Amino acid sequence: MSKWSYQGQDFESSMIPEGAEGFVYEMQAIINGKLVRYIGKKNFYSTTKKRMGKRAVAQLQDKRNKRYTIQKKLSYIDYYSSNAELKAAHKAGIDIRRYIIKICFSKTELTYYETKYQFVRGVLESDEFLNGNILGRFYRFK
Repeated sequence: MSKWSYQGQDFESSMIPEGAEGFVYEMQAIINGKLVRYIGKKNFYSTTKKRMGKRAVAQLQDKRNKRYTIQKKLSYIDYYSSNAELKAAHKAGIDIRRYIIKICFSKTELTYYETKYQFVRGVLESDEFLNGNILGRFYRFK
């Protein structure tokens, strides 16, 4: 299992900067004798809103606020992309090199840089990339 690489060194959880939201990554693998690449993004944390229980709501001064948020740290260490071909390659034991391109500090910055790197590197024009679309709005040529 390959580790995440950032600026030429292995990336550890202790290297996550304060306030970082996630990162833009590139994965590379050799599948069927051909180098394939994939550019995507991954969040460090997930936030979900939960409803309060009856006892907690009864103790509230302001009854309108009946939800609270939970922030959960996501496991990026075992993450091998949302792409089905890369997931299958990982299950088959093929070595996948994983590189962190940029660490971002907001969700909008994360989306911006993912989109920027996908357009700059021409992921839709090249057969080398496994990306099928950008933002679900721009698709690979047929």
